[in-house]
Amino acid sequence: MAYQNSGKFLKLTKGQKYDILENMAKAMHSFKAYPSNKEVAKAAEALISKHPCLTEPGSQCGWYGWKTSLKFKMGNFRTKLSRSGCEEVAVNSGKRSQNNPERESPHSNIKRARRAEVNYLPNFPKGERAESLEQQRLQIVEEVSKTERSLGLIERLMQSTFALRRKQIIVDNPSQPVKDFLEKWPALRLESQIAAEFHRITNISLKNKFYAELDNHTPRLIAVYRQKAARTGKAAEALRSICSAYDLTDHYDINNRRTAALRALPVYLREDDSVFFKMWNTEEVDEPDIADSAVALVSMVNGDSSSTVQFDPAGIAIVLEGDIVLRDISRLADAFLLMFGLIYALHLNYPKELTHTFNFIQKVLLGLDDSKPLTPRLLSLKNELLIKE
Repeated sequence: MAYQNSGKFLKLTKGQKYDILENMAKAMHSFKAYPSNKEVAKAAEALISKHPCLTEPGSQCGWYGWKTSLKFKMGNFRTKLSRSGCEEVAVNSGKRSQNNPERESPHSNIKRARRAEVNYLPNFPKGERAESLEQQRLQIVEEVSKTERSLGLIERLMQSTFALRRKQIIVDNPSQPVKDFLEKWPALRLESQIAAEFHRITNISLKNKFYAELDNHTPRLIAVYRQKAARTGKAAEALRSICSAYDLTDHYDINNRRTAALRALPVYLREDDSVFFKMWNTEEVDEPDIADSAVALVSMVNGDSSSTVQFDPAGIAIVLEGDIVLRDISRLADAFLLMFGLIYALHLNYPKELTHTFNFIQKVLLGLDDSKPLTPRLLSLKNELLIKE
């Protein structure tokens, strides 16, 4: 009231400032355990906007001191949570001490959300321990092996064992081969559970969000591809080949439009997709050559495989670490979607050759902002998509 009447700023006591920072830290942690510098600044600015009497008269922006205090408070708040057993922050707790100087630095091998994961490393459900969750895992293995599976039971068991899975793949054995992990958790080979796992991690419906945004941007993407195809260079030549193949298909078929948009994306972004997109002529060889393929999509064709893009393949297989994880996927868009879901579910890095492509899917299509700025290449494409013609 004094501020409204006379513009007088409030001089806080030590206890009042402590209470404000403590409540702010709780609210911020409910969104993110490790907010970025930009996000802490936004929180400090929001505090001043809501309560202008807390503005710092000596600060140019009015909230710089609050930002600094919030950064320290968040660190102290995480320490308290770590001591109380919060798994998400306890995994990063300090290891080296005066009594144990030989241990690792508390800043080494820090495990935290990298790609806007919301439920990165949750605690075990109340009343559950690793042993009880392991019994549920064995039940999942048994259920998946049945001819007639109970998808409802698998969903419930996968939900309750989510924390155990994240602990195993992030903390216990992050370098475990994908094949071994999928043998322990065979439900992650089911398309429905890949989407469900992605939702558990990000709170986003993978299928709905991916297709809604892809269909929204596809007309503009294809127009941008055609513009570049009219130029000279290797990328333009490759885009012309894809556009020519697309022109021979039914443009009213949404699956053809999606295939063209996704298949030409890495070409437009000037990335080498030869290792990622592979052809498998099933009439010539029984198994594809995937021994050295870390991440790949293999299109199965019956006959001529000379075309750079297949709009109607016999099937598409997803390859991770030289092993076919899923096969007989009918459309390229479905394969891309499931591949992206598996990368999140298995905590894998994006393929180095297609970093821009996968960052485009993450940040532009799915809106998963990791607080890192878009590269100039991606920012340019995003600006092209937002231009109104």
